[in-house]
Parts: sequence; C-alpha cells; structure tokens
Amino acid sequence: MKNLICTIIILFSSVSVCSAQKVFSVEYENQSDVKVYVVDYENQADLKVYKVKYENQSGQNEGKWFFTKYPNQAKKKIHFVKYENQADLKIYFVDYENQAGWRNKSKQHLLY
Repeated sequence: MKNLICTIIILFSSVSVCSAQKVFSVEYENQSDVKVYVVDYENQADLKVYKVKYENQSGQNEGKWFFTKYPNQAKKKIHFVKYENQADLKIYFVDYENQAGWRNKSKQHLLY
C-alpha cells in the first residue's frame, strides 16, 4: 500500500512538471492566438525554438515546442505570417534542445 501511494505521488508530480508547450499551426490569421514569423538569424529572434518529437519532451514556456495534430490539443494556436512586421513573435528554429530559450523576455507573456 505504501509503495502504491508513493508511485501515485511520483506519477502526478511528473505529469505536472511535463506540462507541455503544445502548439498548433492554423491556416488563417484570425484563428490564431499568436502570429509568428520565422527569422533567418538567431540574433533577430525573440524566441529560439526547438521542435520536440514527443509531447513529454516539451517544456512549459522555454522554447521547446510540440506541434499537435488537432487544435483542441494545443495550448496555443499559432499562424506563420509572411512578413516580419505582421508578427507578434519572431522565432528561430534551433538544431539542439539546449539552445532553445527566450532572447526577448518581454514577449514571454504571449505564450502563457
């Protein structure tokens, strides 16, 4: 019984820690929560993003994104715009997980 209780506590604590930054890319701007532009260079970005393969690998709001299959599974719906001046948030996709993170923390509120 004691082992069962410990297991349940560990399971629930790990679920809350792994709360994902789940996003869904919508086709139209009016369906989105945040308009995003992908910049060419890392130093132009507000957020450096690493795309994870599995939901449990993503972070809360630290640039590790998991793209969901359906909009109702996502925490935020994003729309990729064609021009930088249309964007709420500028991102740069990085190759390694440890490179992900905020460069401009004043925009962090957009993904909460």
